Amino acid sequence: MENQEKISITTKTLASGNCQVKFFIENEAKPQYGYLLVSEPKPVGEIIDEIKQRMERRKSSTLSMNPYLPIPQVQEDHNFYLFSA
Repeated sequence: MENQEKISITTKTLASGNCQVKFFIENEAKPQYGYLLVSEPKPVGEIIDEIKQRMERRKSSTLSMNPYLPIPQVQEDHNFYLFSA
């Protein structure tokens, strides 16, 4: 079954030239929001795909915390922040 989450975004160009994306994930069970820093403006579809990929990466890294299976941990992503709403 596929998650039916709605992602809405707002963008803001920073003085550094980077683009800050604030996103909201509307999910009845667990609404979330967060920020993504991108180096150049991108189309909305690409930004949403990148948010989904980073969330999957974060989810898979938390699921692989089995001490009997030495899987290297994913490094901290300082350009992606996710919070519970």
